[in-house]
Amino acid sequence: MPKYVIEREIPGAGNLTDADLRAISQKSVDVLNGMGPQIQWLHSYVTGDKVYCVYLAPDEESIREHAKRVGVPANRISAVRRLIDPATAE
Repeated sequence: MPKYVIEREIPGAGNLTDADLRAISQKSVDVLNGMGPQIQWLHSYVTGDKVYCVYLAPDEESIREHAKRVGVPANRISAVRRLIDPATAE
């Protein structure tokens, strides 16, 4: 299944409380469960004003639909072409 990185512009994201993040996460998971197993949220990175999410999905449209249903932006969706890490240097 294709992997995607989604950039979400959310002003003040880094200042969200644990309760805020839990509520957003619960809503996201509820929507994912309703959409079926073809789309999966792996994890997210929260920075100052953005959230970067990593998903497995059949296509970008599935990710856009999920974002719409949750009520969060999907400002940029990038397909992951390859993965590199320190082992790549060996």
